[in-house]
Amino acid sequence: MEEVKKRVTEFSLEAHDLYLNRSVPYLEEPPDPLQFYRSWIAPNKPCIIRNALSHWPALSRWTPEYLRQKVGSKVISVAVTPNGYADAVSGKYFVMPEERQMTLSSVLDIIEGKGQLEKAVFYVQKQCSNLLEELPELTDDVEPHISWMSTALGRLPDAVNFWLGEASAVTSSESPRQQRCVYNRVCVCVDDAFTVSVHKDHYENLYCVVSGEKNFILLPPTDRPFIPYGLYQPAVYHQRDDGEFEVVEQLGSEVPWIPLDPLNPDLEQYPQYRRARPVRCSVKAGEMLYLPSLWFHHVQQSHGCVAVNFWYDMEYDIRYNYFQLLESLCGAASAAGPPGKSSVGL
Repeated sequence: MEEVKKRVTEFSLEAHDLYLNRSVPYLEEPPDPLQFYRSWIAPNKPCIIRNALSHWPALSRWTPEYLRQKVGSKVISVAVTPNGYADAVSGKYFVMPEERQMTLSSVLDIIEGKGQLEKAVFYVQKQCSNLLEELPELTDDVEPHISWMSTALGRLPDAVNFWLGEASAVTSSESPRQQRCVYNRVCVCVDDAFTVSVHKDHYENLYCVVSGEKNFILLPPTDRPFIPYGLYQPAVYHQRDDGEFEVVEQLGSEVPWIPLDPLNPDLEQYPQYRRARPVRCSVKAGEMLYLPSLWFHHVQQSHGCVAVNFWYDMEYDIRYNYFQLLESLCGAASAAGPPGKSSVGL
């Protein structure tokens, strides 16, 4: 098994030497579909595209005042946590937020610090086409799809997601809770200081910043041998009448999740992460990040950042097969390691 560890480590390091960039390149205009497929989608490499959103009305319209006027009275599903850590590892649990029904205006009031100070962090993140079903008034401000991406892939996006948050928010786009509805999904998120672990998605992702700035930490799929996983019992937060939160254990299978914080990695507990080569990038207003499928990522944002992202389902081809093989080898190598070691990595 030591030989397996050695080979998958060499596999990862060779990918960096052969074709992965040490920083995220910029394209100065929307690309030709065929060229984009050949240069970025097929080799599974990220890039930032400038001047791709200039025709969107959302660039000038989407302020808190506009959102209150257009959809402020709408009742939406709101996720609530005690400390901003949602869909994240806490001790032996993978903890999901409490969900409530609130108007969008009341959520904006909390985020902007108006009214009574709350002992909780609120964000909006409901799945299954809530932009179309709950907030259709906003759909005219953006495109239903990115034409050159749809042409390159030969299909329309599976999800169009709207994000609005404050400076301390750190976000995740997919968790076991969210995977219940993965097709025709449109979600809205208004978040205030919530945090979740680094993760990956099975989508080709176009992340478009309307205002503010998004800061990404990216790790390629080939760095999987250096990224630890653990198994955690699912749980949810519940706020009691006295305002304090408790963690309520849920029935169900253990959830595989990444316990490592890339902002402050515990290299004593996860020494293999020393070999990972994370790439950092900032996506500013009017810019679009192409985040390839299966790339691990962690996201932070500036105050009042507004963004829209388009998820196109990945092709489940030989690239996916190879990644599944890599995951299996990492799991096998970890299982053969010292007794009591719970994380899946090398």
